[in-house]
Amino acid sequence: MYRLRLLAMMVAILLLTSCAWFPSVKEPPYQLVKTWGGKGEAMGQFNEPMGVAVWGSEVFVSDARNGRIQVFDLDGNFLRMFGEPGDEKGQLGRPINLVVSNNKVYVADYFKDQIQVFTRQGEFLHAIGQPGARPGEFNAPSGVAVAENGDIFVADFYNQRIQQLDAEGTFIRQWGTTGETSIWAGEFNYPTDVTLAADNTRYVADTYNDRVQVFAPNGDFTNKWGGPLAMNIKGGFSGWFNTATGITVGPQGNIFVADFYNDRVQKFTPEGEFLNAFGVSTQTATHTAVAVAVALDGTVFVADYANHQIQKWRPGE
Repeated sequence: MYRLRLLAMMVAILLLTSCAWFPSVKEPPYQLVKTWGGKGEAMGQFNEPMGVAVWGSEVFVSDARNGRIQVFDLDGNFLRMFGEPGDEKGQLGRPINLVVSNNKVYVADYFKDQIQVFTRQGEFLHAIGQPGARPGEFNAPSGVAVAENGDIFVADFYNQRIQQLDAEGTFIRQWGTTGETSIWAGEFNYPTDVTLAADNTRYVADTYNDRVQVFAPNGDFTNKWGGPLAMNIKGGFSGWFNTATGITVGPQGNIFVADFYNDRVQKFTPEGEFLNAFGVSTQTATHTAVAVAVALDGTVFVADYANHQIQKWRPGE
């Protein structure tokens, strides 16, 4: 009798663990409705797009190896572009993730160790930061978010931290230990992107820890998810990651994460409950989801690194 009870208890624990670590899809499938781009240097073509952002009816794309930002309407029609490779002001090294806020475009420039700021039309305004590891300095910034009060949050890739600066670039605080990787809560392993919810909750794509970390508006650590215990255990199951490179908050408050080596975007509630996953992969093209953005109507735009294009997805009925 005792053995039967013990066996029943073990089965119950396994079932509960299975529900927590292997969740099922809770929404209808997303539908791929369009792609645009292709490798090249002409208008509307890309060479390794690595960032995407939506502002109203416009889609902004970091065309990384072409050293420029391209702008399209929601159907992929080319509107304009700005920036060019170079070392002068307003020229770009390797633009990665970007965000549009208060009619300004903030670009994480990975090679120039700066956040470059432009008007939506592409006029260069100023740059924030310089190379280094001191407060307010960067070593390959890869993601940026902007609060309503103008504070800037930067994923400082090689410095293993998230920095918060004011609108002028003055250091306020940081999360993570400079130059040190760790699997523990509040520490990072090459963070690539950061985004803010409407209430100023911060969500971080903790890339090589294969997880999302969450910090309250006051900065306190509150949650993490991705694989068992969210402690650098990668995988292709629902809710697990294999290199989380981009993150954004959708119009309903849900969290969308670019799951790079799994060739998909995953969708979660703000509390980290898995909802859905969608993406494109083939035997000849992997690494097809490096960044993600969501329009007000729920349409999702994905920067497809491998195919040098933008994917456009709509929620299923």
